[in-house]
Amino acid sequence: MATSSRRFETSAALFILGAVLLAACGDSSTPVTHVTKTSATFAEQPGAIPNYIFPLTPGQFYSAANVFQFQYLLYRPLYSFSTNGQVQLNSSLSLADRPVYSDGGKSVTVTLKGWRWSDGLPVTARDVQFWQNLVAADKAYWPAYVPGEYPDNVLSTTISAANPLQITFNLDQAYGSYFFTYNELSQITPLPQHLWDKESAAGPVGNYDQTPAGAKAVYAFLDSQSRSVGTYDTNPLWQVVSGPWRLKSMDTEGNLRMVPNPEYGGPVKPTLKEFDEVPFTQETVEFNRLRAASSVSNTAVDFGYLPADDAALKGSLSGVYNLDPWTTWSINYVGVNFTNPVSGPIFSQLYFRQAMQDLVDQRRLIDKVFLGYATPTYGPVPITPASQFVDAYEQGNPYAYNPTSAQALLQANGWTVKSGGVSSCAKPGTAAGDCGAGVKQGQPASLSLQYVSGSPRVTAEMNQLVSDFALAGIRIRLSQASYDAVLGSAVPCTPGAACTWDMAYWDTPWIYSPDYYPSGDQLWACTGSAASPVYAGSNVGGYCDPQAEADIAATESSGLIQPMDSYETYIAKALPVLWVPVPDYALAEINKALKGTGPLDPLLVICPENWHWS
Repeated sequence: MATSSRRFETSAALFILGAVLLAACGDSSTPVTHVTKTSATFAEQPGAIPNYIFPLTPGQFYSAANVFQFQYLLYRPLYSFSTNGQVQLNSSLSLADRPVYSDGGKSVTVTLKGWRWSDGLPVTARDVQFWQNLVAADKAYWPAYVPGEYPDNVLSTTISAANPLQITFNLDQAYGSYFFTYNELSQITPLPQHLWDKESAAGPVGNYDQTPAGAKAVYAFLDSQSRSVGTYDTNPLWQVVSGPWRLKSMDTEGNLRMVPNPEYGGPVKPTLKEFDEVPFTQETVEFNRLRAASSVSNTAVDFGYLPADDAALKGSLSGVYNLDPWTTWSINYVGVNFTNPVSGPIFSQLYFRQAMQDLVDQRRLIDKVFLGYATPTYGPVPITPASQFVDAYEQGNPYAYNPTSAQALLQANGWTVKSGGVSSCAKPGTAAGDCGAGVKQGQPASLSLQYVSGSPRVTAEMNQLVSDFALAGIRIRLSQASYDAVLGSAVPCTPGAACTWDMAYWDTPWIYSPDYYPSGDQLWACTGSAASPVYAGSNVGGYCDPQAEADIAATESSGLIQPMDSYETYIAKALPVLWVPVPDYALAEINKALKGTGPLDPLLVICPENWHWS
């Protein structure tokens, strides 16, 4: 699908999934000294208000505003992967002990810790099974769904007769523990079956989820209730939670107030008496609210943001706020269309993609366009934060900026290079030194690039790419469109249908969440036959490569290091897209007296139960 659940917008161009400022979840319980404040206020970004509470969230509502700054506070996932700014399983914050694999990886047993819902009843294996049954029956609505993977790869679940806290997932094949824990079990959020397993507001609670028809009816009911934002305060469905916070009040404008859940079983209990979120119609309104603060005790917003296009003004709030740039577990890229009947044959030549990547000056873009608030992308695994997943080859930047190399690559493969002009294919054919299959005699290196409108920063970034590509005679014709229009056009071409796009940039880095193990199955997978390929949900350019398929499969069925290194190195070399810098997700401005907000979490998780005043 074009609008992936994994793309989250920077503050420069508001993304439908909802850009937000978020803080880290840690394990510490630092002593609190209250000064004058007992609550904290968090700034929502324009167009990014929470408006869906049910954790089995359909794609149009799967936003950072809903999932990570709202639902996560109320309903904890089965497993947490936020650990002090790193991406790794956080056992202390998880609702279950570490999963235990057996039968060579074809079975996995999960044992819950016995934490309680806010009504005092325990979170049990039945609550996990309830989620499983709902997502299996309604997977078409689940934006993390990949055909053949979760929930398809779970053949059945078995709750232990002796232990109601233990559930076993019986799988369709052997899976590596990293893949299945980080990418499949990671998608599960236990739901209160004892309250939600009903088909209507007036109907009784039952076991309707245990048949596909019943599960569909339950999902339809809960979905309908979740779309009625104005009733969240009074609807009894939403009053029972598992997280550290419970809802106090909420309206359709985005005003949200939460108070601590005294039954929360996690290691860190809230010390703030209230946590509030406030909406803003424009970034400038929020920024002016920050500038109006006269002291750390006199702030209308305690956790806000500096708009990315105003990064040069970073010193204007230094008296009250600390600036904390926030990087995420993300990669960023310009999509290229392998399926375009005219430009596709050009993009299909590895040497041409290598030449283009040699012309992307990421360091200049970071320094001049992003004013230092970005990190490079060198391949399919994020370079930051540091992790066990990224290998030395990718970290070494295989395609450092080198216009001379780009020119030489084109010349060695049959192109007449015209720096500052338009290069053209002089030697069509498939022999060594020719332009390659499908590239025609005299075909120009002239390509279109549509990008999202509305941000001077993005325009500057695209203009820099145009200048750099021109050094090897690759002419880029720029055009702007709305975010929805860019993603709506950037889909693989189908025979007989109009499809003219060459390159596309939507300014929304891909974040690996809720599949945290960066295996690439949603990005580069291509199954089926050559005549009838089936592309992964976010394989917008129609990239197909048998070696990539084999490497992706190995990351899912084997251990961590060797398969991931092989996959990562191959994709970094093969360039299914053009790598570009990842902008910092936000330039957070945090009240100097508000502690416990960092390190900012790369998975976009907010945990105000850690926040305190001192």
